[in-house]
Order: sequence, then structure tokens, then C-alpha cells
Amino acid sequence: MPSADLGDIQICYDVAGSGPRVLFISGTGGDLRHRPGVFDGPLPSHFEVLAYDQRGLGRTSKPPGPYTMAEYADDAAALLGRLGWDRTAVVGVSFGGMVAQEHALRHPERVERLVLACTSSGGGGGASYPLHELASLEGEERIRRTLAIADRSRDEAWQREHPEEVEAMIRFARERQPPTDDPEAQRGATLQLEARRGHDTWARLAGLRVPTLVCGGRGDGIAPQENQEALAARIPGARLEFFDGGHYFLLQDRRASPTIVDFLLER
Repeated sequence: MPSADLGDIQICYDVAGSGPRVLFISGTGGDLRHRPGVFDGPLPSHFEVLAYDQRGLGRTSKPPGPYTMAEYADDAAALLGRLGWDRTAVVGVSFGGMVAQEHALRHPERVERLVLACTSSGGGGGASYPLHELASLEGEERIRRTLAIADRSRDEAWQREHPEEVEAMIRFARERQPPTDDPEAQRGATLQLEARRGHDTWARLAGLRVPTLVCGGRGDGIAPQENQEALAARIPGARLEFFDGGHYFLLQDRRASPTIVDFLLER
């Protein structure tokens, strides 16, 4: 997998597909080695997709912290510049949606269209659930608690009634946790959560002038429905769509991905 030397950081990335260019920015703990991932979904069938491991994650460098949301946004812009992608559509999911907001605000000349999925503005628009508060929980307990928050319909009672589904979700989530025997991976994941705490674009969002789709799951407890409504109301001309499911609505509602693809193809 290729990497780009951006001076103080080396970013691992990949490109696949053909068509209009799309930058995909992943969520908390995103790692290109996780499967299924963005390259296993529908986007590469319609677009040339660039995805990357953010600072502190995957095979990208893990420089000393603390990290800031501005740094995450500038990393994306620097990677685009290095690869010669002057202007592109941007899809940001969860934490990636926070980075995408910063990227669009700090580098508006690079953004053609913007998709913000299951994310929040912070500030007056509401913050996403403070995931750093779950860091003290161990293993399966942490995963179960996160699942219950991610989809409000899958509370403890639901989990007791659907043990096989829960076990499958736990396996899925466990595969995406930073390895417990890799201190650097653990440090990078922690630094990302710390940066996330400071996310706040609310006061600046009214200045965005880019076609934007805000979308989320109706049962999401990490980035609640009211946060999506605030985002869409704050960004001039933004379109708002809700889907069945929770924080992982992209996997739960078959209508979600086609809606995003159609929006990105609009001209």
C-alpha cells in the first residue's frame, strides 16, 4: 500500500475505482486494513476513491501529540496536494465527518461537494457522544456499551434477546480495536479521541458555500438526530436525509449508499 511523505508525517493511503474523484475520511479508529471497508462498498463502482489512515492510526505515522482537528484537516489537504487532486468531493463518516467539516472550512477551494454522515458540529449544534469516557471499560464490556449507544434500539434488553447477533457485532467491533499488545496503536487511538473532544465548527459553518448532504440514522445515540438537524440548518442549502438504523446506518439501510452516490453525481 502506498504512502505519502508530508514532512512531519507519512500517510498510508490507497486509491481505487474510476470516475469523478472522491476523498473518503473514515471514523474513529479507521484503518485501511479493516475489512469490509470503503473499497468493498459501492463508491469505487462510481468514483475514483482516495482513502487513507489518519494520523495516529493504521500504518500512518503516530507523531507526538496532542493532535488537533485542524491538523487532521490539514493532513487531508496536504495529501490531496501531494497526489495532485486539486478539487474533489469529500465524504466524511462520524469522526471523519468532523474532519471533513474542518477541511471544507480551512480549504474550501479543494471541496466540490460534501457528505457529512452520522457526525456533529460540536458547540451550539451539539457534540457527539464522548467516547473517551468509555476508555476505562474493558474488552467486551466496552464494545457492548458502545453498541447500545450507537443504536438506541439495541439496548441491553435487545442484546439479551438477540445473543447471536450481538456476538457477531462484538467480533466485528473487536477486529477494529487497536491491538492491546501495540502501545503505539493504543497511543494513536487515544490521541484521536482527545482531539475529538475539542471539535467545534458551529460558529463557522454558516460560511460554508458547498453543496452538502447531511445524513444519519434515526436511532443513532453517538451522533443523535438533533445534531444532524442542527448541522443541516446551519450549513446554507444543506440537504438532510435520515435512514433506518443507528450510527452504522450505512450498513443497516440499503437506501443509504445509493442516496449518497446520487448526491455525489449531481451536477
